[in-house]
Amino acid sequence: MEFSIKSGSPEKQRSACVVVGVFEPRKLSAAAEVIDNAAHQFLSDILRRGDMEGKSGSCLLLHGVPGVEADRILLVGLGKEREFREKEYRTAVATAVRQLNETGGFDGTLYLTELAVKKRDVAWKIRQAALVVQETLYRFDRLKSKKEEVRRPLRKLTFCVTRRNELATAENALAEGLAIAAGMDLAKDLGNLPGNICTPSYLADQARQLAKSHALGVDILDRADMEKLGMHTLLSVARGSHEPPRFIVLRHSGGVSGAKPVVLVGKGITFDSGGISLKPGAEMDEMKYDMCGAASVLGTLKAAAMMKLPLNVVGVIPSTENMPGGAATKPGDVITSMSGQTVEILNTDAEGRLILCDALTYVERFDPECVVDIATLTGACVIALGHVATGLLANNDGLARELLDAGQDAYDRAWQMPLWDDYQEQLKSNFADMANIGGRPAGTITAACFLARFTDKYHWAHLDIAGTAWRSGKDKGATGRPVPLLSHFLMDRAKSAPKPVAKRKRG
Repeated sequence: MEFSIKSGSPEKQRSACVVVGVFEPRKLSAAAEVIDNAAHQFLSDILRRGDMEGKSGSCLLLHGVPGVEADRILLVGLGKEREFREKEYRTAVATAVRQLNETGGFDGTLYLTELAVKKRDVAWKIRQAALVVQETLYRFDRLKSKKEEVRRPLRKLTFCVTRRNELATAENALAEGLAIAAGMDLAKDLGNLPGNICTPSYLADQARQLAKSHALGVDILDRADMEKLGMHTLLSVARGSHEPPRFIVLRHSGGVSGAKPVVLVGKGITFDSGGISLKPGAEMDEMKYDMCGAASVLGTLKAAAMMKLPLNVVGVIPSTENMPGGAATKPGDVITSMSGQTVEILNTDAEGRLILCDALTYVERFDPECVVDIATLTGACVIALGHVATGLLANNDGLARELLDAGQDAYDRAWQMPLWDDYQEQLKSNFADMANIGGRPAGTITAACFLARFTDKYHWAHLDIAGTAWRSGKDKGATGRPVPLLSHFLMDRAKSAPKPVAKRKRG
């Protein structure tokens, strides 16, 4: 897809289709009025005849409109005229793009960024429009023998801004939006792949390819390396699987040399059967999505590299399968973590925290500015927040606020839950320093309390994406969240990070 930014009158745009809005009841947007005047009230006559009311989600495609350069005019219903909410704006863009793609309008020009969105500027509208376009057109069909073909699919899209002095801002926002969208596409592709393809070794190969194409540093640790480091909780999860585990480290070194990095840690369980504590068979196929935390780290590193963020970022991915077998870890086993703390395994299906706790100990070596882990960790988070908000818990309120604000700006929202010491009582064990589960009450919180025991040496936040990383049902698939949230978090951090000093030329 080719994107561009323009500033110009809609009736003079030479493209296959120009998109303008219609408010309810039957009121033209500013751009539509310009076309209507050039066309001698052609659009007004259509509205008067009742061909379109302007209801949100409705469309009307017009051919041969007099007085305009475009082959077609697409009218998109916007509902009642008002200051739009973020969701309404995104819906309008998605409706227009879907219609363009279905009707053969391979070259489209959108005049929807003129809409007033509450507390949002032109940069936000362009960035979100780019994301919505890519999300709307995304298809995962690489494993199908016969792919669905679209007649003359949309290949070029132009976003029009009202004033010429907005062009530079819009161009920059477009580049940011496309970088985040590329990261989301990578995360979705990895999440949608089945477990027989997307193994820990496959994730490691993808990390190597990403490092090669975007000049990132990469290290891959194998089982022997992990044994030397004492990552026994991670390895305990891997014991039942024939697939070897991998520990992946990616580095984006865009900041000042020696500056403390932001570290992202992603849970990479490429298939979760539950182990000896076997899951029910219904919908177990969706456990291929248990590596969406890892996928989001890879996607975010790609976005950061594409934007050339002046920030040091480290991505860490502990990856394995969780399978039953003769060698698998059993309920009642006691394992010693890399930190030296011991864990009584009461349920082998609470495995994500076991691979993450060793990773959270490992990242101490980076002397991080902060650490954020991302994991499809608990079904309890789905019960608490549904599929709208990501669960957020943190040992530092400032870091939590940064992530909440980034989520609001990205329209990839999170909700903070308490991380009080009172909940630690549920993790007590008679035989080890802690149990790996705390019972059904407050399951999302006690899972985070477990992880918090390994994060005393730095500021840390935990994102539970069990409800937001994928959707079920007829539209089953990975969502690419929380790549937008994480990308905006890094973008905000980059604004205040020390800038590398350019070397002066001698002469």
